[in-house]
Amino acid sequence: MTNDVNTSGVLEEALGRLHASGPEIYEWRLTNHAPMVVEALATHGRSAAVHRWLDAYQARLDDFPTRVSPVTDANWREALGDTRRGADWIDHFLRAIEERPWRDVLAEWWPRLLPGMYGGATHPVIRVGHAVRVITESGENGPRLTELAHGLGYWAARHHTVPGVTPLAGAPDADGALEAVPAISDFQGGFRDRLARVDRLPVWSADVTDPDEARDRLTALVAAATHRYATHGHGEETMLVHAATAPNAVLRTLPALPRALWVPSLHAAWTASAAVTSMYAPSAPAPYTPAPATTPEEVLERALAHGDEHVIKFTDTALDVGDERALTAALRAIDLSEPLIY
Repeated sequence: MTNDVNTSGVLEEALGRLHASGPEIYEWRLTNHAPMVVEALATHGRSAAVHRWLDAYQARLDDFPTRVSPVTDANWREALGDTRRGADWIDHFLRAIEERPWRDVLAEWWPRLLPGMYGGATHPVIRVGHAVRVITESGENGPRLTELAHGLGYWAARHHTVPGVTPLAGAPDADGALEAVPAISDFQGGFRDRLARVDRLPVWSADVTDPDEARDRLTALVAAATHRYATHGHGEETMLVHAATAPNAVLRTLPALPRALWVPSLHAAWTASAAVTSMYAPSAPAPYTPAPATTPEEVLERALAHGDEHVIKFTDTALDVGDERALTAALRAIDLSEPLIY
C-alpha cells in the first residue's frame, strides 16, 4: 500500500476540520473516532476516501467543549480526570508542545497518564498512538502536533485508574494469558461499570525488565489479542477490538519514548487488554474458519466500504500484525459490525 500522507495534504485538511470539534460526541457520551480513522486511512494510502468518510461521520460531532480555567504546573493534579476540563487540558498541551519539543512533553506526561489509560474506554491512548505514528513515520507539522495535543488533553481529562486486582496464575505466552482471563461476574452496564468489577487478572510478563523484551512481549500481545477476535469477537463486536487496539497504540508510541518507559508501558497495556477481555468475554468461542485467500489491500478496501470506525481502526491494527489469522479477524469484525451509511 502506498503511503500518500505527505503528498496529498488531505490529513492536514481533515485534522483542521476536526480540531474545531470536541474529543467526544453525543454530549460527551461516546468518543470522537474521526481523528484516528482519518490518520489510519491516510497512512494506508487512502487519502482520497478521507473527506468522503468524514462527511458521513460529521453529523455526530459536537462543538469544542467550554473552557473552565487553565491547567497549570501548580494545579494539574487536581484537574487530572476531571471531564469538565477537556478544553483546559487540550489548551495546556497545545502550549506545552509549542514551547518544548513534543518528545519531551510526551516523555514527561506518559508516566503520569499511563495508569489512567482505561478512561474513555481506552480511546485516549489509542488517539495518542495514531498521532505519534504519523509524526514519527511521516514527520511533524502543525496539524499533526495539534492532534497530539488534543489526544493528550483528552487522556488527561478522562484519566481513570483500575483498582487493585487479585493476581492469578498466568501463562508463558500472550495467547495463554488471554485464555486464562476470567470473565467478570456481571455483564450489566457500560464500560466503566464493568471495569469496576474487574477484580482478578492473570499475571503475565511481570518479570520483564529489559526494554527490548518488553517491546517484543507487547508485539506478541497485540498479535494474540488481534487473533483472538476471530473466535471471540462476538462477545461484543465493538468493545473487544480495544483488547488489540489499545496495546497497539502503546506499541506505536514506544519509539518516541525513553527506553526506561517501555517496561511500565508493557505492564499497563497488558492490564488494559486483559481487562477488556474480562469485561466482554463471550460464553463460548466460535469455531475458527480461515478466510478465503485475501490480500491486505482487499481487506482494507472491505473495511473502508463498510465504514464503521471501529472496523477501520481494528483493520489498521490487523494490518500491523499482518498474518492470515489477523486478516481473518478483521473480516470477522466487518461481518459482526453495523456499517456506516455513506
